[in-house]
Amino acid sequence: MSNAKMSDRNITAARRTLGFLLRQPYERMQREVYGGLAARGFPDIRPAHSAVFRHIAAGGSRLTVLAEQAGMTKQSMAYLVEGLAEGGYLVTAPDPTDGRARLVKLTARGRRVWDALIALSAEAEARIAARVGPARLAELRAILEELAEP
Repeated sequence: MSNAKMSDRNITAARRTLGFLLRQPYERMQREVYGGLAARGFPDIRPAHSAVFRHIAAGGSRLTVLAEQAGMTKQSMAYLVEGLAEGGYLVTAPDPTDGRARLVKLTARGRRVWDALIALSAEAEARIAARVGPARLAELRAILEELAEP
């Protein structure tokens, strides 16, 4: 084997880091889930909106908390929240525990998107289980749960 081919193989192997291997299936799943949203009547919801839907509490969340949990700036989160509010997915309301603060809350339409995201994620997980088997998926899930702990 030539040195160039051996070098290309090493570069390819080096690019398949753990981060790469974790990201690839996630990105595929994300495309499936958000692609499925369009078919369910929500074509304007993008993967970037997951920063809101993934972190919003049932009773609403402060913008600063959403931004912190998503690991993004308050300004970036405000941009996402504003767009979702314009689309009828969110509203802001005074925080009953602090008159200076506001809560971001799901509207009925936003709740339908959240429900669809959960259902589509479950469908994607079922496809993964069919591919790798339920026992291996359970093992993967257990490992990821462990790694997700601080």
